[in-house]
Amino acid sequence: MALIVQKYGGSSVADAAKIKNVARRIVKTKEAGHKVVVVVSAMGDTTDDLIKLASQINESPDKRELDALVSTGELVSASLLTMAIHGMGYQAISLSGAQAGIRTDTEYRQARITKVESKRVVSELEKGNIVIVAGFQGVTKDMDVTTLGRGASDLSAVALAAALKAERCERYTDTDGIYTTDPRLLPEARKLTEISYDEMLEMVTYGFKAIQPRAIELAELYSVPLLVASSFNDNPGTLIHKEVSMEIRNKVRGIAHDLDVAKITIVGVPDHPGIAASIFMPLAAAGVSVDTIVQNASLENITDLTFTVAESQLKAAMAVVEPIAKSIGARKCIGDPRWGKISIIGTGMQNAPGYAARMFDTLSKANINIQLITTSEIRITCIIEESKVKDAVRALHRAFELDKDK
Repeated sequence: MALIVQKYGGSSVADAAKIKNVARRIVKTKEAGHKVVVVVSAMGDTTDDLIKLASQINESPDKRELDALVSTGELVSASLLTMAIHGMGYQAISLSGAQAGIRTDTEYRQARITKVESKRVVSELEKGNIVIVAGFQGVTKDMDVTTLGRGASDLSAVALAAALKAERCERYTDTDGIYTTDPRLLPEARKLTEISYDEMLEMVTYGFKAIQPRAIELAELYSVPLLVASSFNDNPGTLIHKEVSMEIRNKVRGIAHDLDVAKITIVGVPDHPGIAASIFMPLAAAGVSVDTIVQNASLENITDLTFTVAESQLKAAMAVVEPIAKSIGARKCIGDPRWGKISIIGTGMQNAPGYAARMFDTLSKANINIQLITTSEIRITCIIEESKVKDAVRALHRAFELDKDK
């Protein structure tokens, strides 16, 4: 008898009919002889609706109180799903994140899990219960409710799977696996049967919004196999795990893209020690995450510094950078939101030449200009015009033959 942790997203439990469908899937797993722990998200757009309601009450709500509010969405889903399972004649119990033993630090809205005390969950499983856990939440040592960040029900599920030493964690949503690129953008995108943790982490970090990045990191750390599949059909999903088949195959596994990119250039920056720190430390303090950074070669101790941020953070970034640019004697500061990222990803690229050249040549033939380039061992990312991103995805998917099962 295996222990399996399943996670169902908001679209899977968006209404009563869908909750009953999920209940049937869970019961089917139980009938197959498995112990089952289920983590659920809030129904549909509940979290967004609660945040909107809070802003109508107070434009700057206290973070502790906001966490207490938005955590209720998952509690509703967990209780309703448990009721549905009871209606089918099976034992089940719903638990909050606190009751399930998820302990966190005190960083409200983006709390980090410090430990999982799984005694209660184990006890309920031993009683024969299906255990339904409210995702996205935990509790501090003072019993204050915290939330783990948007999309963090994925993280809750993986953390429980690791603590319980589950055979695997299954993540069910409205798509039936991980594709070579976004199938909504490119219908000929091919579903992958498996992908490595490293490849998946690069995919989600650089625009492929399939699963929460912290969940992938935790799954890799504790070697938790993670299956991504649909809650609306029985099609085989995609297994995210450590060892991917070593047969001859396309070394590029997928293409990620991101349209939420803005570019900031500080022109005429004095080139001397400490200047970069004087710019990027205040940005970090303001909660602005910086991605690609390029500094031109210095000419007479003057240089230009360019970096990217999320378009949604451009206003906040400019508010920090413009006064700094004036104080250090830079000529001007330019913010431009019209950019996007395109990335090719695959562990097979790290020891094989020619992939960067093929990528650049493909973009050139598609008349797509590259502004900035950043790389890792298994990823090459280009910053290009936002309007060209879709064309870039199509061209690169075709150039690397990702529609073919190699």
